[in-house]
Amino acid sequence: MSQFSKKELLIKIKEILTKNNLSLSTAESCTGGLISSYLTDIEGASQFIYQNFVTYSNDAKTCYLGVDKAVLEEFGAVSSEVAYQMSLGLLKLADCSIATTGILGPSGGSREKPIGLVYISLGYKDKIKVIKYISKKANTNNRHKIKKDIVRHSLYEFLNFLKNTLN
Repeated sequence: MSQFSKKELLIKIKEILTKNNLSLSTAESCTGGLISSYLTDIEGASQFIYQNFVTYSNDAKTCYLGVDKAVLEEFGAVSSEVAYQMSLGLLKLADCSIATTGILGPSGGSREKPIGLVYISLGYKDKIKVIKYISKKANTNNRHKIKKDIVRHSLYEFLNFLKNTLN
């Protein structure tokens, strides 16, 4: 995935956001605030973080992010459609967004939606990209390891998204 350490990855994200005077908001379901935690591990995060949410319940996704209840009912919370709408809601607040919704396990997975599945939605102004990812740690049945893998992958994808979108 990434040749960067966690700290290097975070510093690169910070550099791009601050250099371009961009704000970031996150909405985390399965990652439960760990993306926010990682981002605030670096000095100066207040220069780019606007507002972050842990929207674990469907009601929170609807209330704070404007996710359509009909979309939740039709596709389920763990879907590209919901991840997309999560970013759409965030982009009303900030220039950039990261949103995650997935299944950490050890129960709750299915053939169609296995444990370790996450949809990562990345946004910049009017552009949104949704990535489907299955954690490399899914077979561990360790929620924290799965969560850390998803967060690292999300941040790496966000860095690439910013580089590709801003160039």
